[in-house]
Amino acid sequence: MASEVEIPFTKQMRSVTRDIHNVSDALINAKLGIAMSEGRVWAEGLLVFYEVFQYLEGALDRHSHTLIGELDIPGMRRTEAFEKDLAHYLGAKWKEGYAPRESVCQYLEHLKKIEDENPYFLMAYIYHLYMGLLSGGQILRRKKTLLEKLKFSRKDSMEGMAVTEITGSVSRIKGQMTEAMNLIAGEMDDDTKQRLLEESKMVFILNNRMVHSIEGAGAVVTVKLIKLGVYGALTVLLFTYIKKFFTG
Repeated sequence: MASEVEIPFTKQMRSVTRDIHNVSDALINAKLGIAMSEGRVWAEGLLVFYEVFQYLEGALDRHSHTLIGELDIPGMRRTEAFEKDLAHYLGAKWKEGYAPRESVCQYLEHLKKIEDENPYFLMAYIYHLYMGLLSGGQILRRKKTLLEKLKFSRKDSMEGMAVTEITGSVSRIKGQMTEAMNLIAGEMDDDTKQRLLEESKMVFILNNRMVHSIEGAGAVVTVKLIKLGVYGALTVLLFTYIKKFFTG
């Protein structure tokens, strides 16, 4: 049986967060996965995560001369994409009068606190959030396409989904980030690695608090499920009619 030291650090990160990660995935999917076609709700989701990604990318700049800079994989940054999508939904002047909500402020305060304590602790957030967006973003794009087809839309519009659009290979970026995280872990002491595992859990706790703050998503999900049921029923009826027509 392999000892803990032989297990890649990224696998340890995934292992300690497995349960809360599953809860977080279910919550995000319920709040945003189906509601993505509702502009206001999707914009709220973008808005809460925008601040966190912006902070982390600022940290990548501030600590580019350290091992943290190894996680800054070309093509992964998302701040500009978030801003493009938010301008699409909220207008070009969306920043005027805007202030982050309480759950976002608490998230940012935690990031500032651990950065002051030890910037390396931020790597838990960088790794989990970007890996999550890289993987989840592609799933959301496919769901968006499916929703458009179920609505019998004649256009396959990805406007407002720039944050999920990755230039180049997603698998390449994920692979490079995983490799970088494991190499960095090899340079860290046991106490730092243990703290990174603890912060890995906190990533999803703080994510869930922000997602819970998104208003109106529950009702939208219900409406969308009803619509999906109607579209599904119509599709079945249509194919049944066609089959009977041609088979007699």
